[in-house]
Amino acid sequence: MPEKKRILVHGSGMVAPPCIEYLTRNPQNEVTVASRTLSSALTLASEFPRTQPLSLDVASAADLDTQVAAHDLVISLVSYTHHAAVIKSAIKGRTNVVTTSYVSAEMRALDDAVKEAGITVLNEVKEFYSYCGGLPAPECADTPLGFKFSWSPRGAILSHRNSASFLHHCKQVDIPATELMSVAKPYYVTDGYSFVAYPNRNSVPSRDFYNIPEAETVIRGSLRYKGNPEFIQALAGIGWLGQEEKSWLKPEITWSQIQQRLVNAPSSDESSLVARIKEVYRFPNEAESERIISGMRWLGLFSTEPASIKDGNIFDTICHQLAKLLGFKPGERDLVMLQHKFVVEWRDGKKGLSLRHC
Repeated sequence: MPEKKRILVHGSGMVAPPCIEYLTRNPQNEVTVASRTLSSALTLASEFPRTQPLSLDVASAADLDTQVAAHDLVISLVSYTHHAAVIKSAIKGRTNVVTTSYVSAEMRALDDAVKEAGITVLNEVKEFYSYCGGLPAPECADTPLGFKFSWSPRGAILSHRNSASFLHHCKQVDIPATELMSVAKPYYVTDGYSFVAYPNRNSVPSRDFYNIPEAETVIRGSLRYKGNPEFIQALAGIGWLGQEEKSWLKPEITWSQIQQRLVNAPSSDESSLVARIKEVYRFPNEAESERIISGMRWLGLFSTEPASIKDGNIFDTICHQLAKLLGFKPGERDLVMLQHKFVVEWRDGKKGLSLRHC
């Protein structure tokens, strides 16, 4: 049988409940929730299995020493001003520690004693990655974009066309809007999903917002299924995302005629349009060109059907078409995937990884 782990969660504030809920998912974890007032600890402990209440004042060094030593791990959720006291008790009891703060001067002064005790004190985050995507469930992602719209197609497509900034090894990286989709890369979250990720807007202020000033890399971004960014990039490169008004965009114009205008093709028949698209837009390879052109055909962009013109521009016109074709059908599932990835540095200089999924 796996060995039981005794975990002391010190603090009963707003961040304690989700922490305890996560810990008690593992049946091998036995949690003690400690608070200066016993009533707070009792209330919180009653909400979770294998959780016991404890009255503990961090100012009482003797009591703190005793309780910390009786546990395998202490998670300090009290004010950052008390973390050093908790670590001192952990050094005496040779108990590992996790805090919610960056390293203060008082905590840094304990570094040698921590190493001598042979314990781990997890504070600093060297790298932070946060990627999220609102997507159709895999069995419902049966569209050329691998995407369906549960909100405004205009807003969703525009989110693909923002500039982005983030921190990478202490340097700010800026991505212009025209290049955002080209920097999307495969990104592993969990088995069974072919995600790609790209940075989303400005992540630089997040370092201060999340109170991790020691982090050298901070990136917040979006998740999409493989193939989506390349499709959006191709639509933009061919001219389908232009927002300026077109005087020639009149009622009764067909989709194939719009396509002809965008790429300056000699005629509006499909073979001429496809040949001209391949001249205008540089696809990475033939397979990708066939995939995207096939998707454009699925969207009706080579058809002789009249287009529903919206606001006199190409972008709103195609967004209207996408809204008709890429909506969720009754009974289809959507999916929200969020992953937080923390990279920390251990005492021997090696880096460790912690993942949180939702």
